Amino acid sequence: MKKVYVSSALLMLALMCAVPMQAQMNTNRSIAPSKAQAKKMSILTDFTPSPSVNYFHDVVYAHESDMDLHLQILKPDTKAGVKLPCIIFIQGSAWFKQNCYGKVPILSEFSKRGYVIASVEYRPSTTATYPAQIQDVKTAVRFMRKNAAKYNVDVDNLFVWGDSSGGNMSLLEALTQDVPSLDTKDYGTESLAVNACVAFYPVTDVLRMQEFAPNYMDHISANSPTGILFGHIPVMENPDKVKTASPIIYVSKDKAATTAPILIMTGNRDNVVPYEQSVIMADKLEECGYRYTFYKLEGADHGSWEFWTAKTLDLVDRFFKDNCKK
Repeated sequence: MKKVYVSSALLMLALMCAVPMQAQMNTNRSIAPSKAQAKKMSILTDFTPSPSVNYFHDVVYAHESDMDLHLQILKPDTKAGVKLPCIIFIQGSAWFKQNCYGKVPILSEFSKRGYVIASVEYRPSTTATYPAQIQDVKTAVRFMRKNAAKYNVDVDNLFVWGDSSGGNMSLLEALTQDVPSLDTKDYGTESLAVNACVAFYPVTDVLRMQEFAPNYMDHISANSPTGILFGHIPVMENPDKVKTASPIIYVSKDKAATTAPILIMTGNRDNVVPYEQSVIMADKLEECGYRYTFYKLEGADHGSWEFWTAKTLDLVDRFFKDNCKK
């Protein structure tokens, strides 16, 4: 009898092919429910499936200042062709290096409400001075429009949402779409338009940060977060330069009708960005006739848990849905 020799490599390949086939055969079987009963047990029925979310980790959207810039993209698991509204989320960091992964669990749960969410990494102030940060955010908005088909994005329904310095960036994105010095050429044919803007405890006027801050906070020295943002310069000695990072200076009556609605949410015990920063911004929006909503969270601190409860997130969700184009 003639012997047939099979190499170990071929044998391994055959086994690897057989395992998926066996798994597929098992999943295609129809198995009758078992009627076995334990002496003591409870029976659960009428399950409601929970939406699943796909996580696209560290998607590169640009390369600037010798570094890749990433998005953390969360997308509900939907049928092919279904388009969903998209939220551009900007994680706060005092404009330093962000922890773009920290809010992924919360944003993942929020994504289940029917949103694609792209959390933006911008260049930290220790790498690039302002306006690099807002330029990166605008590049990210355009990237998501450019890649709308890949991530099931409805380009008619884009929003921005950020907290702290991210709230500052969110407001700047909505208010400076016609300011060339704060813009970028990347994906330049794509629109920066958004339907609504949400800002949690945002910086709104860098020249008035110290005015309201407790004595132990430094918002004006060359080594303060704002001073570092502009290249380690004393803030109050360079007002014309640093004020360009203040969303409040871009608020004017002639832009009120064409600017997306704004929601601001801030706690009145904020020990980092003074609560009054949101008050003066809300009053300026009111004076100029903007569409806005302002929530004071009684007793809440900077980034405290109250901002991430079902109650507050329901308000954000309703605000976005109210400003969706049908």
